[in-house]
Amino acid sequence: MSRILIVEDEAIIRTALRRLLERHDYRVSEAGSVDEALALDPKNFDLVISDLRLPGEPGTALIASVAPVPVLIMTSYASMRSAVDALKEGAVDYVAKPFDHDELLETVSRVLHQHSSQRSPPPDITDAGGSRQQMIGECHAMQAVYTRIRKTAPADVTVLIQGESGTGKELVARAIHQQSKRAAAALISVNCAAIPETLIESELFGHEKGAFTGASAARTGLVEAADGGTLFLDEIGELPLDAQARLLRVLQEGEIRRIGSVETRHVNVRLIAATHRDLRALSKTGEFRLDLYYRLNVMQIDLPPLRDREEDVLTIADVLLEKACRRHERNGLRLSRAARQEIRDYPWPGNVRELENALERGVILAEGHLIHPDDLGLHPARPASSRLPLEPMPRTVDPVESEQDENGDDLSLEDYFQHFVLEHQDQMSETELAQKLGISRKCLWERRQRLGIPRKKQARRSSA
Repeated sequence: MSRILIVEDEAIIRTALRRLLERHDYRVSEAGSVDEALALDPKNFDLVISDLRLPGEPGTALIASVAPVPVLIMTSYASMRSAVDALKEGAVDYVAKPFDHDELLETVSRVLHQHSSQRSPPPDITDAGGSRQQMIGECHAMQAVYTRIRKTAPADVTVLIQGESGTGKELVARAIHQQSKRAAAALISVNCAAIPETLIESELFGHEKGAFTGASAARTGLVEAADGGTLFLDEIGELPLDAQARLLRVLQEGEIRRIGSVETRHVNVRLIAATHRDLRALSKTGEFRLDLYYRLNVMQIDLPPLRDREEDVLTIADVLLEKACRRHERNGLRLSRAARQEIRDYPWPGNVRELENALERGVILAEGHLIHPDDLGLHPARPASSRLPLEPMPRTVDPVESEQDENGDDLSLEDYFQHFVLEHQDQMSETELAQKLGISRKCLWERRQRLGIPRKKQARRSSA
């Protein structure tokens, strides 16, 4: 559904035009002046219809401010001079007041069609299961993403994708690979946060038999497995420093050396990296190599969070709802009007992944044919200090001392986690911390992100 902004100082004309457009399934907002229009962020609309004569600045002042959104000028001074002047300033067309309803609707439809045809189409993707899907979203931020994917994919350069968790970084990586010259080769995806720190070098670069305890056979690393294709490293900000040094050599020289080997192997790999962290800031604290950051950041793609894609939220929700209904064999379920309003208003800190989970929850819990707000289970996000961890925290190390602070007050489970990590992270590796806490290394990383506890990495000599 296209969004149209009407800028008209006469309330009667503005209301009549809004009702006409809404009867033809357009979403309409109103403003009485250029300043009021700019306050509504007009770049998020598909079309601006503005009167030429307005209080303060004329309607043509919007043309440059809202570009590339088209501006259709209305004027009650239907002289050829005013029309030509508006077109010269960049207006897409003009209509004369009093306007004919059919003529106006035809003009609006034509302008919207022309504008949409100039947009970059969402790329088609084959997902991990082999089925075809298309990236969803028509907002300007996603249009910029589609354009960057289209231009970057054939160039065979390293790409850095930045965006919050759940925004679809792996989908973008898959789209780049499938539109590249390497589409026929493999795409190897690795989550750097999900592999134990002690094993990540072996996973990425391989090892020889006997290279370390437990290495009973030689193993090919994932970088070598991606030879000729694409390697996608998700959450690259969690890569240990010694593995960063090895990766830098892959990018600089196209060479790898398995752990325990003296033989150098040449690989031809395109690297796509993704992170939700600021790698430049991490390089200043010594947690990420600056030279590697420069090697990675040849081309950067920034993914917008879902809260900045207001006009896409319900479209995405409808697509995800249909998939969830098929999975759970509940065809015919729809979102109630209140549920749609709740989805539109919710800030979505977990982005598209959180939206997908909420809709799946709604499909499972819904009674009848409508999903209501209670079925979605959405609640305002609470501060990190008040949230409970996802699973109980075992008290395996000094529980008596760790459960009480200096004043003798009981600590919450998250306070206990934070206290333990900060006290022991200088003496323990991430793997050891996770083992002592009785959780996985990935769970430890996720809780660090949620509580804002910085991870201290210690530089070690590279074995590359």
